[in-house]
Amino acid sequence: MDCGERNLNVRAIVFDVGETLVDESRAWAAQAAAAGVPVFTFIALFGSLIERAEDHRKIWSELGVPSPRSSPEITRADLYPDALPCIESARAAGFSVGIAGNQPAGAAEQLTNAGLAADFIASSAQWGVHKPSEKFFERVVDGAGVEASSILYVGDRLDNDILPARRVGMKTAFLRRGPWEYVHSRRPEVQLTDFQVDSLAELTELWASP
Repeated sequence: MDCGERNLNVRAIVFDVGETLVDESRAWAAQAAAAGVPVFTFIALFGSLIERAEDHRKIWSELGVPSPRSSPEITRADLYPDALPCIESARAAGFSVGIAGNQPAGAAEQLTNAGLAADFIASSAQWGVHKPSEKFFERVVDGAGVEASSILYVGDRLDNDILPARRVGMKTAFLRRGPWEYVHSRRPEVQLTDFQVDSLAELTELWASP
């Protein structure tokens, strides 16, 4: 854990969705299969887009196939094992908890049905604005109901999570997992985050430890 000062000094913790709370491996493999693309080919081009800092949604034009019309639903089985315990621990510690990420319509209800309980759950489709837009993070501040400096935003990406959240005044925690982690953890901007953790279980140590 690389946490700098251990004092969180926040009142709300807001979590990204994909690769933070939800393992998207099954969803992307299903979309590749539905498009008739070998998973290995899909993964190779997906990683290339991440390395080039391009929008991963360009994958379909790179492959020369239409993008899927819908995404697989998020289920409880898709949650990372540390997701529920971390959120439960944060709420028990007295933090206001939010969940907000770039997700399609219906994702907020799916996350609730998967067992995630938070003070607010929102998606880019619901808000009509996507990360890394500053307006998205302004909506996060509104949802949390506290000033930006009292919010810790937790995510797995520098470009979509850490840097834009920091620009609006939030504290940030970079979660080192998922495909972006392997690329973004090598970039100098990673030093701008307040906390770096390898799991959400490790994140809970910030408030569980004396």
